[in-house]
Amino acid sequence: MQSIEVHAHVGADGLLKLELATNLANTELEVLVVIQPHNSLEASENLGWPAGFFEQTYGMFRDNPLERLPQGEYEIREELP
Repeated sequence: MQSIEVHAHVGADGLLKLELATNLANTELEVLVVIQPHNSLEASENLGWPAGFFEQTYGMFRDNPLERLPQGEYEIREELP
């Protein structure tokens, strides 16, 4: 069994058209298609971000921007052979 994940677009006609290359020819296959809408909001929630997080926090430092202070000198080390 081989699993292939594909992100595809459904056209205005409502048809999902898939073309997948395989190394098989003249073979009967059983194909399972799972249709799950891809939503960027859902994707961010699946990554652990709470709903509305980006909308609530975007631009929070607009009036008080973060400042990166000088980082100092880096230690010079011997090169490895």
